[in-house]
Amino acid sequence: MINREQNILTKMENELSLKQLQITSLLNITQAINENLPQEDLYAMYKNFLTWELSIEKLALFIKEDSKWIAVVSSNLDEDTDLEQLPKHFLKYTRLHTIKAQDNDHLQQFEFIIPVYHKREPIAYSLINGVKNGDDVFNNIQFITSITNIIAVAIENKRLVRKQIIQEKELEFATEVTKMLIPEEMPKGKHYELANIYKPHYKVGGDYIDFIPFSEDRICFCIADVSGKGIAAAMIMANFQALVQNLALQYRDLETFVIALNETVLKITKGEKYLTFFIAMADLKAKELRYINAGHTPPIFYQKGRWIQLPASCTIIGHFENLPSIKEGVLKLEQDSLLIAYTDGLTDIVDQNGQNYSIRRMQQLIENQHAGAKQINEWIMNDILAFKGEQEVPDDIAIITFKYQQ
Repeated sequence: MINREQNILTKMENELSLKQLQITSLLNITQAINENLPQEDLYAMYKNFLTWELSIEKLALFIKEDSKWIAVVSSNLDEDTDLEQLPKHFLKYTRLHTIKAQDNDHLQQFEFIIPVYHKREPIAYSLINGVKNGDDVFNNIQFITSITNIIAVAIENKRLVRKQIIQEKELEFATEVTKMLIPEEMPKGKHYELANIYKPHYKVGGDYIDFIPFSEDRICFCIADVSGKGIAAAMIMANFQALVQNLALQYRDLETFVIALNETVLKITKGEKYLTFFIAMADLKAKELRYINAGHTPPIFYQKGRWIQLPASCTIIGHFENLPSIKEGVLKLEQDSLLIAYTDGLTDIVDQNGQNYSIRRMQQLIENQHAGAKQINEWIMNDILAFKGEQEVPDDIAIITFKYQQ
């Protein structure tokens, strides 16, 4: 009777010691996480506790990094273990799995597979052997599962923080690039005025506005919209601006310029990204406005109380090797001639009833007015804000306005 009670007491003391050890280990790991120790230190703590304190004979911990499973901890594995091939054998298990005789041969050196999920996505797998040699298999498995979860989630949080920092730096850089792409001030002369509106959906956008002054009597201006949004679009636009400025100095006629631009963009993007593009050249001495619309939303031209659209005269830039049927349009410039070019983000704006902002509404706002380009743009922007109310702007908004006066 005495021996039986001593055995029970000894067992209880052992269980208590184990519990105290587990609590101490959890506290140490939690403290290490709070102190933001490097992930290598966390892996070392995980390995040391499982192999030394719990006497786990074999161990492999896999962490998901950039869609690839990496063995970050391993101990006493068979010499022929192929860590790169192992994931394809255990990824099908979504819950704690006990290795059975019919399981794949690559898994036979282990007893248990412990998956760790975060927001329904697997982020870690721990494969262990030696748990069954202990006195309390269920308790040990529970604890190993808990500590694996803590480590894996801590590593995942570190990864997400790193990713966020990188994205913020990229966003900051791309925001600066975007600011450089859009001129703060547009030129103004005796017989003309240019003005722009640019409101990116995010801090960076895929719309582009620019001008190239050839002389006092000849000024070129353009607007473009790249497929896609965000940082990638901004980077493409940065390259595009350099191309426009460089090629415009080499080719003064619009057709040759647009052909060369298309060939160069295609080489850079391999046809995976494309741009809609509108470019116009105002010859103030000849009183002419020459233009090419490469698949862009048709700009509108106002003269003597009449509006006309300037439809596409060739296809988009950077998607096809050849630009079929490229054609340069010509308009006569007269007193108060007005051209407004914009990206499709303007007509994507909706009011609280789900109605889209219409170009006819904008035309009615500004027709028969004798204001300059900058004043007209202010009217348009105020009208947009009044129209959308509390609704979010779903896309980038870019507008370039040209006003001619004799």
